[in-house]
Amino acid sequence: MMDMQQTALATVPQREFGRGLRASLPVMIGFVPFALVLGAQASGKGFGKVEVPLLTGLNFGGGSEFAAVGLWTSPPNILLIVGITLLVNSRHLLMGAALAPWLRHLPPRKALPSLFFMCDESWAMALADAKRRAAEGGGAEGHEAAFSLRYFLGLSAGLYGTWVVFTALGAWLGPVLGDVSRWGFDMAFPAVFLVLLRGMWKTAREALPWAISLAAAAAAYLCLPGAWYVPAGALAGIAAAWIGARR
Repeated sequence: MMDMQQTALATVPQREFGRGLRASLPVMIGFVPFALVLGAQASGKGFGKVEVPLLTGLNFGGGSEFAAVGLWTSPPNILLIVGITLLVNSRHLLMGAALAPWLRHLPPRKALPSLFFMCDESWAMALADAKRRAAEGGGAEGHEAAFSLRYFLGLSAGLYGTWVVFTALGAWLGPVLGDVSRWGFDMAFPAVFLVLLRGMWKTAREALPWAISLAAAAAAYLCLPGAWYVPAGALAGIAAAWIGARR
């Protein structure tokens, strides 16, 4: 009887990892077209076939990678690219802060390497899963019982692998495919975010910072040269959220 219990406990991490991997499948499919787009665009800017998977594997932030490739020139303006990348990826500070209460039971040697693989999609899905489990009683012993690290790692493994493989494939096929955006593949990127946004929707009041961020970014895109719409949207959204929290 004891052996059966130990075997059942040993299979729980594998089941959770598999559950995360299965949950990531729809998003993995959504990753494919805009990973191809990014790889093809990077190839068109002179990136080598090995440099593209190095870029996407070491950074793993689609928004900042699209921004960096879009701003790439010869010679590149390194300070501009680094600054824009930092601004785009700064949202991870807030995402990490939102996950912090659910990770306090984990030692840094486990939590920090796991967070390297965090992206918008894995963060949103893991947080939603933890909140659901807590509401259903899985968090009776606190956040620690509700958050499943193995589920998060399953999500991350599928998304990370898909992103790196298909951006590399896009770099290889770029000269053959040409401008893949003419087929509408680049719309997959905002489409995935809209689906995630719908899944996180609670009330119109909580969505107000998103709307303000979108309006500020759109106005800056139309009125200002360069990539100023990125900091404009980010700062407007943060300011709106801060004002709303104080109220």
